[in-house]
Amino acid sequence: MASLKDLRNRIASVKATQKITKAMQMVAAAKLRRAQDAAEAARPYSERMASVLANIAGAMEDGEGLPLMVGTGKDDVHLLVVFTSDRGLCGGFNSQIVRLVREHIRRLEAAGKTVKIISVGKKGTDLMRRDFGDRIVARLDHGGARTIGFSAAETVADKVMELFEAGEFDVATIFYSAFVNVITQVPTAQRIIPAEVPKAEEATTQAGGATALYEYEPGPEEILADLIPRNIKVQLFRALLENGASEQGARMSAMDNATRNAGDMINKLSISYNRQRQAQITTELIEIIAGAEAL
Repeated sequence: MASLKDLRNRIASVKATQKITKAMQMVAAAKLRRAQDAAEAARPYSERMASVLANIAGAMEDGEGLPLMVGTGKDDVHLLVVFTSDRGLCGGFNSQIVRLVREHIRRLEAAGKTVKIISVGKKGTDLMRRDFGDRIVARLDHGGARTIGFSAAETVADKVMELFEAGEFDVATIFYSAFVNVITQVPTAQRIIPAEVPKAEEATTQAGGATALYEYEPGPEEILADLIPRNIKVQLFRALLENGASEQGARMSAMDNATRNAGDMINKLSISYNRQRQAQITTELIEIIAGAEAL
């Protein structure tokens, strides 16, 4: 049985930990507000971009001459761009994304496909290194930036398009966690090469607009040649923002649970301390009374 001094030390240690988890919860809550606003603000732009792409693609007879849109025509080599966080203490946030990636890799390899990985975030790299270390072709991190900028998405997009132009892969898919609320973050897979261009009717409905006919100058091919690389950067930027909001939401929930668990542990330790102290006092009183009676 632990002594009273040991129990006091454990209670003091758990209280110090509780203060840290409470502070981290408050910091995550403050960051979550900004990250959530940024993620929600990016969604309409991304949807409108999909609508524009659908309208332009609908004006074309075919997708020849646009490799980023139609791909290489093969489906042999898959590039997976995995977004995770640089820091931990966010519950199962990173492990859920990596679990989805692991399942996707197993399906692809069971079908005889080759898999390559770009890992964005230190935690994802650490989680995937043991099982898929030989498949990781690039490791990127967020550089300790406090806010997510478009330059971060451009860095990832440039690497992806560089590999595509070099013929290193046929299909590219990004993996991130879509933010729903503080409690719910949904691991998501989205193909970016070949570009997933929705039908014009679907894109118009998503964007909340009306169907319209357009004439393009220059031609649709020239516009798409500039617009599709931009769309890839936009989709990567949106994934980064969604991931950032999901990370802060997961960290806020994890730190709240840790704070509650620390409180429960303090209560249990305090009860054990009081009981042991009461037993010790009782024993001392019995010894005093017995000694007095002996005299």
